[in-house]
Amino acid sequence: MIESWGRLLAVAGFAVAFGALQAGEAAATTVAGPLKLAKVARHKAHHGKKPAAAKPASGPSLVGSYGDWNAYIGVEGKNKTCYALSQPKKRLPDGLQRDPAYIFITTQPKLNIRDDVSIVEGFHMRNGTTATADFGSTSFQFVGTETTLWLKNPAQRAALLADLRNKHQLVVAAKSIKGHVTTDTYSLSGLRQALEQVAKTCR
Repeated sequence: MIESWGRLLAVAGFAVAFGALQAGEAAATTVAGPLKLAKVARHKAHHGKKPAAAKPASGPSLVGSYGDWNAYIGVEGKNKTCYALSQPKKRLPDGLQRDPAYIFITTQPKLNIRDDVSIVEGFHMRNGTTATADFGSTSFQFVGTETTLWLKNPAQRAALLADLRNKHQLVVAAKSIKGHVTTDTYSLSGLRQALEQVAKTCR
């Protein structure tokens, strides 16, 4: 399955909480809600009834800023989730109504997830929509699920991470459910250092 529970939890919980941090709200009050809602949605899909309330979460907390990337940690009980995160430096075309976009590189030790790449587009896509992540000399296919992109071929994960660490920019092109193509340009300056901090924080 493309949207494994660990990855869905990470994006659903952190994207909302990160937006709240930007607005200056207290992080501890923003993470628990999205995490709980994501758990309820998954539980209903498998069991048809609502589980017990989730334990309060803390974070996300900024643990380092490096160039155009930040490193964060969020904690729920004994589970830690760490992220390297950035937003596009440029979005085209201008004038389309979209929510902010983010690229996440997620580590969750308890779920055995390391350096998992996902991209929140800020608009809805048809499930299964293919998007392109282009480094200039190389490119990778991603697949859309709701508002999030995941690497289409997991066997390319190591190659993708190598380009993310060693290239200067990433250009992502994805089509919305309305047929509009958005092209986002991400700077990769500081990503290597952000990933090193994530690895130290979420061992």
